Amino acid sequence: MIDEIKVGGHFSIRYGYSGAAKTALQMGAGAFQYFPKNPRGLSVKSFDARDAETCRQLCLTNHIVSVAHTPYPSNLAADPGNGDGLFQRVVESLRNDLEIAEACGSVGIVVHFGTNKAGNPLQSYQNIIQCINKVLANWQGQAKLLIENQAGDHGDMGMTLEEMVQIRKLCDSPQQIGFCLDTCHAFAAGMWMGEEDDEFAAKAQRLGYWEALSVVHLNDSRYPLHSRKDRHARVGQGYIGESGFRRLLQMDAIRHVPFILETAAGADGTYREDMELIKRWAES
Repeated sequence: MIDEIKVGGHFSIRYGYSGAAKTALQMGAGAFQYFPKNPRGLSVKSFDARDAETCRQLCLTNHIVSVAHTPYPSNLAADPGNGDGLFQRVVESLRNDLEIAEACGSVGIVVHFGTNKAGNPLQSYQNIIQCINKVLANWQGQAKLLIENQAGDHGDMGMTLEEMVQIRKLCDSPQQIGFCLDTCHAFAAGMWMGEEDDEFAAKAQRLGYWEALSVVHLNDSRYPLHSRKDRHARVGQGYIGESGFRRLLQMDAIRHVPFILETAAGADGTYREDMELIKRWAES
């Protein structure tokens, strides 16, 4: 009998980090994702350590895995030399997110690969490495920085397995860096082609991608393969479809990581319907 996969959704911290954990528990989720602070800004948050500890204990007791998602303006490719202070704000914000994730007992913090604003891709890659190195400098916690692949709607960066793996290798502390695989982004970018893809799993194995995979965003795509559009659909209701997810869920390399739904809830206002679908697909 294979172990049941851990799947859940993205939950609000309106009632604290412990409130998000309680939501996961009430819904029967084995995992959940949360924003550690306002997702629209890069401010450093003074958080309630007792609330974070309650979240950590709830997750430990009930075998729930949590992961934090960094605010949307967190651009790893921000230029440290352009004088606007964005690079430093990103670094300080991400370090703050790591501290919150560590206090909550989370796997790590998910951050998008990065967007090239400089016009020079090589410089942007160098910026990403420099940013990650500064964020992780002297970091002693267990929470990791988790790089998420991109759909291509904001440029060409972050659309390939090779980029993920190479950036991790070139950083000072690769052991503190993991990956977040977003299925909608991968499909939209052509990194993974769903049901018809015979190469993805083997390529990921060959490159060493699987060994650092820490979380999967299990999202269907509202647009076709190679669309380069980041538009999520509920699982089985987009262009990836049930057959695509069934094939993905049979890959042994991903079954041990938490699966997070970032889509609309079901008719009952929860993720229960989609969670049960995913569990059935994984078992058959």
